[in-house]
Amino acid sequence: MTTPHSDLINLTRLVPWLEQALPAFQGPVEVAKIAGGQSNPTFRLITPDKSWVLRRKPAGVLLKSAHAVDREFRVQRALADTAVPVAPVHVFCDDDAVIGSPFYVMDLLDGRSYDDPSLPDLSPDERGQIMDEMNRVLADIHNVDLAQVGLDDYGPAGNYYQRQTGRWTKQYRATETDPIPDMDDLIDWLSRNLPDDDGQRTLVHGDYRLDNLMFARDSARCLAVLDWELSTTGHPYADLAAVIMQWAMPADTDGRGLRGIDRATQGLMSDQDFIDRYCARRDIAGIDRFGFYIAFCFFRMAAILQGVKKRALDGNASDPARGLRLGEYVPEMAKLGLAAAKQV
Repeated sequence: MTTPHSDLINLTRLVPWLEQALPAFQGPVEVAKIAGGQSNPTFRLITPDKSWVLRRKPAGVLLKSAHAVDREFRVQRALADTAVPVAPVHVFCDDDAVIGSPFYVMDLLDGRSYDDPSLPDLSPDERGQIMDEMNRVLADIHNVDLAQVGLDDYGPAGNYYQRQTGRWTKQYRATETDPIPDMDDLIDWLSRNLPDDDGQRTLVHGDYRLDNLMFARDSARCLAVLDWELSTTGHPYADLAAVIMQWAMPADTDGRGLRGIDRATQGLMSDQDFIDRYCARRDIAGIDRFGFYIAFCFFRMAAILQGVKKRALDGNASDPARGLRLGEYVPEMAKLGLAAAKQV
């Protein structure tokens, strides 16, 4: 879905810059904002010969390290020749003088995406194929040879969960608007129950879910993994647990979960089946203390949504009304995180 937003992009400066930096790009240009997402504003650039996608940092005062479009560009370029499907990226600009913030340009892919993980418009067999492809792509992300693709320095070494818990605690505190005792308790529990570093260090997407994937129009083949803003190197179970965490959410537009749905009759994988297939694809015998990883993902998502809420209140959100709605999930995320902690 797109809406006209030429007023948000300075075409007088952008078009000459792109025509010089990207020879295949030729104006004139029409701009349409691609709806969806709460972080980096995304636009379709429509030219006579081709349509492109531009991703930029949002306007306003931003948290340090947030909205890292430079990292999105780098990781997608690095993955171009791997089993991980990504959209071809072309140019990155860090000169604020062009449109007011850093941005990059990539291909616009002709595919389909799904906001609802229950996949209501597909048959049970098609649903199973989509979920299996989602599983396959996740395993391939974690099987990437970091050194071979030049991403060994993409994130620091050391205990990923210690680092991430510290980072998102700081982000949460910086955007906190109301006291949430469950969130305070969850932060305390995580800090006291960090798993030992088991040596696994892989590429981590950081926001892996169905609506961040694009599929072919005529099959279950994944064309691209999108929205790499939170990617880093770290522990792979965080991505896996994030999928299971989301499915525990309500089956509505904002929750985008599978709670309350009879998955077996609908052709949808169970949590355990998804985990088992992932382990088989990565040659892993099993995963201990999985409740910790679920609790961690609820905590991180709560911190992210708190940031979305704060940006909406400050007038910097891509979709302020939806940002405020998503912010209402923060207390529930904290509560569910504590419930997962009890399963450890």
